[in-house]
Amino acid sequence: DADVTSVEAARSRMEIVPELAEAGYARGIGPGVYDIHSPRVPSTEEVTELLELAVKSIDSRLVWVNPDCGLKTRRYEETVASLENLVSATNAVRAQLG
Repeated sequence: DADVTSVEAARSRMEIVPELAEAGYARGIGPGVYDIHSPRVPSTEEVTELLELAVKSIDSRLVWVNPDCGLKTRRYEETVASLENLVSATNAVRAQLG
């Protein structure tokens, strides 16, 4: 009965998203676009690609952009840089969608 469900999806490259669409899932979905288990900062391009995959299957108005999980294991610098790229990617995909 949740309005939005978050799922880990970054490492699987959005594998679950088309399956949710096929099952008729019609609520908000937050497929993770940033694997927080690695200290690697994802590029804007990488996150953009994952978001593009998500909105191919799910109505873009239902997609919530978020990391795969909480950020408590990451250093401040990694977190800020990653979230800046996440916001840039979100803005790029929104611009593409019009």
